[in-house]
Amino acid sequence: METTVDYWTIENITQLYEQPFNDLLHSAQTIHREYHDPNKLHIAKLLSIKTGACPEDCGYCSQSGHHQTHVEKESLMSVEEVLASAAAAKAEGATRFCMGAAWRSPPAKAMPALQEMIAGVKALGLETCMTLGMLNSLQAEQLQTSGLDFYNHNIDTSPSYYASVVTTRCFQDRLDTLNEVRKAGMQTCCGGILGLGETRKDRIEFLMTLANMDPAPESVPINRLIPVSGTPLANATPVDGIELVRTIATARIIMPESVIRLTAGRTDMSDELQALCFLAGANSVFIGDKLLTEENPRLRNDKQLFARLGLSSAVVEHA
Repeated sequence: METTVDYWTIENITQLYEQPFNDLLHSAQTIHREYHDPNKLHIAKLLSIKTGACPEDCGYCSQSGHHQTHVEKESLMSVEEVLASAAAAKAEGATRFCMGAAWRSPPAKAMPALQEMIAGVKALGLETCMTLGMLNSLQAEQLQTSGLDFYNHNIDTSPSYYASVVTTRCFQDRLDTLNEVRKAGMQTCCGGILGLGETRKDRIEFLMTLANMDPAPESVPINRLIPVSGTPLANATPVDGIELVRTIATARIIMPESVIRLTAGRTDMSDELQALCFLAGANSVFIGDKLLTEENPRLRNDKQLFARLGLSSAVVEHA
């Protein structure tokens, strides 16, 4: 089956996605080995540097000001606090440090501190990534000149289903920010969330949208929804584990050079399901007890799992 095309369509991605599971995994693993070390994981750490009270109404998000959740509003962290967290992340084995702020877009008054954070994290020898909401051209240029390597801006789901999840912005807003990031010379970290109530066709359209970006995102996070009490999607039906693996395997085939990040939802995954995800082509995780505001596997558990699977990483336990 053709796995290298100039433009991906719903039809050819569906052919890949719906082939027998063993054939899909074989294709994904073959391509994964061609472009990546199959036994190496990229390790990142994610820190919420400004938490809660976001004006957006994303139906999955614990930080939306529209929802009553467990999250308490917190102001932007100090540069010193962020750099201390980054140093700790490096000691634990992370090679990329990601900073997230719950904004619609970053306020001008915050930009000097954000730029200082970027420069400080870079000075520690870590890759830098931020997710701050929508950007204009000036903001993108300011972040890039400060040394930001990656900007995370997920499309969340398919263009067709997007308005069912978020109403305070439109899908084109996401694409506009990604275009500004590219124009400024930064790399993109762009993926989405499974389990928002979308159909398989939506998942395929979501993958098609990512793969047809020019270029495809260098980093593709695949999240499994963590239902949060107080959000509209608190009672959403969890996405089936095999469907998750199919999505990751298809992503690996159609975006062979990208790093596929197995992100939110790992706490509720069995070791066996995570192993299948890695076999399908996922080659990055976030470490640490918290992923922004929700639980993430304990560092000791990750270290044990990676050792059992023979996956090399620099993850170490606290002394």
